[in-house]
Amino acid sequence: GCVRSGTEYMGALADWYLQTTMIQNVCEQASPLADTANLPENVGPCAPNGAAIGFFQIGGGIAGDFPICVVPMIHQDLRLECPCWAYFCQISDSTTSYGSYSGAVPNEKITWGKLEEDTPKFIIESDATIVVPLIFAHVLGW
Repeated sequence: GCVRSGTEYMGALADWYLQTTMIQNVCEQASPLADTANLPENVGPCAPNGAAIGFFQIGGGIAGDFPICVVPMIHQDLRLECPCWAYFCQISDSTTSYGSYSGAVPNEKITWGKLEEDTPKFIIESDATIVVPLIFAHVLGW
């Protein structure tokens, strides 16, 4: 396999997300931006076009928060439209703590453009080494 830098990883994730949800990659969707100062503030309405993709986070902290940022990155940095995450589920044994990475509740992600107010949000407060195999076994029909 190939080890990627954070920038390469986010570029690849953005391409995958757009390809899956909008059936096009970043280059196909990008249009020349002559004057970014005149662009509307809220670029990127979250209307589904392709497949709906949810975000299933195992654990917490910055490592878990990094990939969920692909949607606000597409909206705010690339100024492209794409649908938001269809749902959010986190498995963590961290105690709820407002303002922290590991214990932050999903509603804190709304203000940063990572989730919408009406996005279904779930927290499973447990040890991921126990819960994840049970969930995967159920999903896979074992």
